[in-house]
Amino acid sequence: MLVLIILILATSFVLYTVLGGADFGAGIIETFAGKREERTISRAIAPVWEANHVWLILAVVILFTAFPLVYSSLSLVLHIPLMLVLIGIIFRGSAFTFRHYDIGHGRSHRYYSFLFKASSFITPMFLGITLGAMILGRVTFDQSVGFYNMFIAPWLNVFCFMMGVFSTCLFAYIAAVFLISEAVTKIERKMYVRLSIKSMAATMTTGIFVFLAAQWEGHNLMPEFFNSPLSIACMAIVAVSVPLILHFIHTRNDFFLRLSIAIQVTAILIGWFAIQYPVMIHVQNGQHLTFLNTQAPAATLKQLLIALIVGLILVIPAFVFLFRVFKVKE
Repeated sequence: MLVLIILILATSFVLYTVLGGADFGAGIIETFAGKREERTISRAIAPVWEANHVWLILAVVILFTAFPLVYSSLSLVLHIPLMLVLIGIIFRGSAFTFRHYDIGHGRSHRYYSFLFKASSFITPMFLGITLGAMILGRVTFDQSVGFYNMFIAPWLNVFCFMMGVFSTCLFAYIAAVFLISEAVTKIERKMYVRLSIKSMAATMTTGIFVFLAAQWEGHNLMPEFFNSPLSIACMAIVAVSVPLILHFIHTRNDFFLRLSIAIQVTAILIGWFAIQYPVMIHVQNGQHLTFLNTQAPAATLKQLLIALIVGLILVIPAFVFLFRVFKVKE
């Protein structure tokens, strides 16, 4: 039961990164693409952006039901970056809705656009920062260390900042690739191709700086990576997929282009998961929170697994139908 629940949790995280990341990345890309691309980007994400949050909700439900200690620990120690993640999600959704259905294009429309773009940076940035804090190992539950050391120091550092920059670049990269097939004109397509290549380079560069920042902060991430055969295999997949993605970009094969970027992002996440497993949160005193020592009782896991299976049977066909209606070009 535990293995199946972990697989579903990992899958929901991957799907939110790929699909939700494409939505948040669209706001980042709009910042660099210019105002004239607002219509294309709005048309691309309007039918699906709300539905993509299903996978985040699913991950949160699994966490507080199957691993309540991890959920409560994250909510307590990392409540500041998590609050900023939620603020970004709420502001971005509200701004996009008001902007998309605004009948005019006056001052309020400009405010909505600014808020949409700004919050599109905030959420991926602080998602990466939160993930970095879970990896770095400065989380502590000792209240005697003071407010700063308990609630600020675990995430306010170079490594977590670089994780935030990396996730922001990754989301922009996913969005730029996805937007290529949404382009209406050849000029638009060329622009998204150019942004895809630039964001790919930015993602690869910041990925290298993540390892350097970990070393700077005293966390031996590089040796952990090379000690994991699965992580090395995943990075090989990431490297091989780069020329494939460039090939599909220039041959206008949009289906395989999107499939390739999804595989590449999945490989990045699996590579990280392989380094972490079975640890979920590295704790300063060495008593790390893992999948094994934080799991709920067997009876709870059983009921959760039944609910997940029934829910996925209902959600997945509906999701496929949604994308079939709005995203599959005949």
